Amino acid sequence: MASLHLTSLTLSHFRSHKKGALVCDGRPIAIHGPNGAGKTNVLEAVSLFSPGRGIRRASAEDMTRRPEAVGWKLSGLLQSPAGVQEIDIRSQQGAARQVHINEKSAPQTRLGEVCRILWLVPAMDRLWIEGAEGRRRFLDRMALSFFPAHAGASLTYEKAMRERNRLLKDQIRDPSWYEALETQMALAACVIQANRQATVNHLRAAQSEATTAFPVAELDLEQVEGAMPETADDFRFAFAESRTRDLMAGRTLVGPHRSDLYAAYAAKGVPASECSTGEQKALLISLILANARALAADFGAPPILLLDEVAAHLDPNRRAALYDEICTLGAQAWMTGTEPALFADLGDRAQYLRVTDNDGTSQIDTGMPT
Repeated sequence: MASLHLTSLTLSHFRSHKKGALVCDGRPIAIHGPNGAGKTNVLEAVSLFSPGRGIRRASAEDMTRRPEAVGWKLSGLLQSPAGVQEIDIRSQQGAARQVHINEKSAPQTRLGEVCRILWLVPAMDRLWIEGAEGRRRFLDRMALSFFPAHAGASLTYEKAMRERNRLLKDQIRDPSWYEALETQMALAACVIQANRQATVNHLRAAQSEATTAFPVAELDLEQVEGAMPETADDFRFAFAESRTRDLMAGRTLVGPHRSDLYAAYAAKGVPASECSTGEQKALLISLILANARALAADFGAPPILLLDEVAAHLDPNRRAALYDEICTLGAQAWMTGTEPALFADLGDRAQYLRVTDNDGTSQIDTGMPT
């Protein structure tokens, strides 16, 4: 199977990193160091090699190093099934980030065609007990890994819906003002819905075909209210039919932005929202691994994985099992933890980075921990 991994990564004036340069191979990368040293900032830098706003969903301005605020730059060589890709990502003084691939300007969506990145961060630990928006975002990141065009459909839908919501708030009642926007929304919604359902199906299959130390999750795509339309004509009719109700609410009440990802601990038949904290974390890891296995078959290479502080929340047996699964998959997993002992089971199967803070500037050292 082909490989997908960064062979080099350079950070310049990014977050707490004034300058950092790494040479990597396809092995997992264990990043250790004290809290606040800048470990997660390295993962955030890698996450920007995929479409979107990265693991923190931050603005380009928020990513620039202070107090200089001169802008930031990331560059890397990506080994992919299509060959080596030279990627340069930068932002000048808070401006929207610019992407160059093989020295040619490219839209962010192009990153989704050459690279696949999945992540699990502590902010996602409450995914099953908080609002549906976070679960939709989680599902959409997985859908994007299978369908790079999913990002474009989502942007089209959100832009048209914002315009429609503006009409609703202004109490515009003339149908002609809505029809063109609802046609755009309907076409995009149909793509979004199909991609999400296909992603759920991919995850179900990947879980059922694998033997793993992590629990299997029963998954379903639900609509917050009523049945989800399926075709573009169905969506167009639903938007038109809902106008009176939407006018009263001042917003759009039907569409893929009202769907939810349901999950249950299959072996116990318990909804994820009612599971223990440890079980909820295990279900998240299970889905990330299932997504990675499905992608390895679909894309021809396992994705890059970003796992922030994941080891600290697992018992020793599950921690060792996670490392074994990552290595068997052949994924370049970037993992963080405060203590090198958390990665002891990896041995020489991983590269090691130590990140420390030096008067507000992160410093990266390489080499096996002693």
